[in-house]
Amino acid sequence: MKIFSWKDPRFDKIVEAVCQRATQKNSKVEQLVRKILDDVRREGDKAVQRFTWKFDRIRIRPNQLRVTPKEIQEAYAVLPKADTAALKYAARRIRTFHRRQRRSTWTYRKDGIQLGQMITPLDAVGIYVPGGKAVYPSSVLMNTIPAKVAGVGRVVMCTPTPSGAIHPSLLVAADIAGVDEIYRVGGVQAIGALAFGTSSICPVDKIVGPGNVYVATAKRLVYGQVDIDMIAGPSELLVLADSTSNPRHVAADLLCEAEHDEEACVYLVTTSLALAKRTVKEVNRQLSELTRQEIASHSVGTHAVAFVVKTVKEGFVLANQIAPEHLSLNMKKAVDYLPRVRHAGAIFVGRYTPPAVADYVAGPNHVLPTGGSARFFSSLGVDEYVKRSNVVSYSQAALLKAKRAVMRLAALEGFDAHGQSMESRWT
Repeated sequence: MKIFSWKDPRFDKIVEAVCQRATQKNSKVEQLVRKILDDVRREGDKAVQRFTWKFDRIRIRPNQLRVTPKEIQEAYAVLPKADTAALKYAARRIRTFHRRQRRSTWTYRKDGIQLGQMITPLDAVGIYVPGGKAVYPSSVLMNTIPAKVAGVGRVVMCTPTPSGAIHPSLLVAADIAGVDEIYRVGGVQAIGALAFGTSSICPVDKIVGPGNVYVATAKRLVYGQVDIDMIAGPSELLVLADSTSNPRHVAADLLCEAEHDEEACVYLVTTSLALAKRTVKEVNRQLSELTRQEIASHSVGTHAVAFVVKTVKEGFVLANQIAPEHLSLNMKKAVDYLPRVRHAGAIFVGRYTPPAVADYVAGPNHVLPTGGSARFFSSLGVDEYVKRSNVVSYSQAALLKAKRAVMRLAALEGFDAHGQSMESRWT
């Protein structure tokens, strides 16, 4: 983990590189993904079968794609009861939080005019759950529960099975969250099946959930055919700390995100050079104790940076410029600094709010914008599973009052039929 002080002439270039972290594109990846999507669109289940064998080395017939209720019950029997209890606890917390996000249809009337918005849930949503380097039952809960709170009638989950089976925790989490259909298919072919539909998998209206670069590219390419949540990149955490922060806590939080994958990005921003040096030493010490040491070491060695700034104000300017997925305010009187935050997917306030509690059981969603997109994207929530339809109703008297303005604007823009649609009400 490298340290760069505001006095270092390279400081601005390093900041610029961090802020441009999401601009890279791989044309070879996109070319391959397009080919797979095109094949799935044309061939349906045959293409899904072919690519599942090619990438996961699993031969599967169309009638084997869907997980049965019996398999879900068997997962409950296999999973330790303590794990099931933890998943149910997290689900309750997530459900309670997202119920507060629900919005209702509203209308108002004035002078013979009724206006409003009708809020309706999406009909069907696809949840993608990765199955590569780790198991993510928490992602099943985070993606599914707000959809069900919103009123989505059909939630479909796809996950790869390179080992030949779906981890029981994923099946239990899916059942707890309310997933309606589960399919043992992953990768680009799963995104194609969800977007275009096959004989075995009916299409959905929106696809959500994380995935590798191939899955993320596939989601981007099917946008328009379906909606998507966002183009998710590697995990990110920026810790804002002061001289009173505990370097052991800061290092542990940085590694909490670094262990996700080799491309995870973690940053420390502090006014204290001494704290930065102690934190780097602590990161190196704690790394040796991790099960996922190799992954975290690559992340820290490649992407981790400690920035030493002149003032706290400059620290927040830098944090807002980076716009991280996760922002930790590990500072004295942290809550007083909350108004200074402009761009962050999630904000962890205070010394006793580690990323892990927010990742699993706090309640707010852990599906968050990455790569600086927190400048314009929000966390996943109930709003992402509903549509807003505008409602307009005029009485004849109210329409007469609006006639002159409408006719003038129609003439101004050269749309005769618009004017005629008004005039026809009186002819």
